[in-house]
Amino acid sequence: MSTFQALGLSQALVETITKMGFESPTPIQEKAIPVLLEGDGRDMVALAQTGTGKTAAFGLPLIELLDEEVRTTQALVLAPTRELCLQITNDLENFSKNVKPLNIVAIYGGASIMEQIKKVKRGAHIVVATPGRLMDMMERKAVNISSIRFVVLDEADEMLNMGFKEDIDTILADTPETKNVWLFSATMPREVRAIASHYMTDPAEVTMGTKNQGNVNIEHQYVLVDERDRYPALKRIVDYNLDIFAVIFCRTKIDTQKVAESLIKDGYNADALHGDLTQQQRDKVMRNFKEKTLQFLVATDVAARGIDVSNITHVIHMNLPDEIEFYTHRSGRTARAGKKGISIAIITKREVGKIRQIEKVVNTKFERKQVPTGPEGKMDGLDAGKFLGMVCDRCGVKGDAIGRIDLKGAYSFIEVDKEVSKLVQDNLHGMEYKGRMVRVEVTSGAGEGGGASRGGSRSGGSRERSYSSSSSSRGRSYGGDSRNESRGGGESRSSDSRKRSYSGDRNERRPSSGSRERRPR
Repeated sequence: MSTFQALGLSQALVETITKMGFESPTPIQEKAIPVLLEGDGRDMVALAQTGTGKTAAFGLPLIELLDEEVRTTQALVLAPTRELCLQITNDLENFSKNVKPLNIVAIYGGASIMEQIKKVKRGAHIVVATPGRLMDMMERKAVNISSIRFVVLDEADEMLNMGFKEDIDTILADTPETKNVWLFSATMPREVRAIASHYMTDPAEVTMGTKNQGNVNIEHQYVLVDERDRYPALKRIVDYNLDIFAVIFCRTKIDTQKVAESLIKDGYNADALHGDLTQQQRDKVMRNFKEKTLQFLVATDVAARGIDVSNITHVIHMNLPDEIEFYTHRSGRTARAGKKGISIAIITKREVGKIRQIEKVVNTKFERKQVPTGPEGKMDGLDAGKFLGMVCDRCGVKGDAIGRIDLKGAYSFIEVDKEVSKLVQDNLHGMEYKGRMVRVEVTSGAGEGGGASRGGSRSGGSRERSYSSSSSSRGRSYGGDSRNESRGGGESRSSDSRKRSYSGDRNERRPSSGSRERRPR
């Protein structure tokens, strides 16, 4: 295996990225960095999936090649979304720290253009921009790219899918003919090839996998259902995958909102991401998802572009995308940085043909799975009556101390009076039922209102949720470790389990239920 120093990077840069946790180059870095370090006169087309280390593949050579003494803008990085712009900017700043005093400015929509103009005018060695906002600043003559030496087109196929072809043509036409163009793309449709042939001279080609091929670490699955059973199938899937942390894709904004609201109503920790959200709302949703105070992000293809969140375990397709290339981008949200992931499509019989088309294009075989079986709430033979009896007998409490019982496939919600909550927790947590360990987490009801709030606590008590987990005693968690999540207080630890307090509580309006406070699950 090669080292970063063997690729031709300076000792100072190698030391910096080593401190950041970089141990050895990824395949795309190993192939691209030596080529790009050749400098002026070297164009490149790189085909690689998201999450393979592309930013370092072009960012590290860029830092080596720029002259910090020259205050004019020397490099332009174009990216499809503000999230990706900010991520690239942050990475480049971290790479260049302690190496060169480079000024790197992000230009994107949804933020003050005047502030961005001020930053550029102070001197920017590198501008990282979305095409639309850069065009706006060019029209105002607020940015000068006439001396650009390097242009990086990151996620070029995504930018073209979003309709930025004319903007990209206009921007590139305003740069010197002698510039170097480095193009990175997850897929290589005809339109991307056209850009390469028009703006590049004898480009080097770096390919990881084959054209349009999906990430080999992703397991591709589908379940076959009737149209009316899509949402019930979704609930079965998430209930039976206890460690799930997922993006759920829908085709339209209406469907996205509808699925998110249904999940919230059914007690899941979900939120929607689509084009009708304000930038402030979008930022809040993404912040909560990245911090894992959200377990499910329901999104449209356009809204989810540029999302880079680590440790996503599943991508679920409520509908298959219209364009096959979109499937590659969707599924690429999981299995990042060498990890494994699962992509599950919920389809009807008429969509089987599209699955076969995707298999041919991305050179990937799908495995048909069955929707997890068992009536909801009776996975272990329990109904509400039996569950109430078990709690009363086991804990020695009266039935009137128990409120609502909400049975799910693999876990349940129960409301108990505050006075007996610890008694219930102590007696249920750790018990075995049909050979499976029961886990309990406590959510404080304070602040959820009184009897007027739906799903809240009774008499300011607390709501307890018990998990019936596998024989290996895994609790429901995002990271794979055994964990009990306490929403009521600070973080405490014991030798074999963790209690974790989530922040991120927020008040939201519910469809047809009035106002109530939602606490993350």
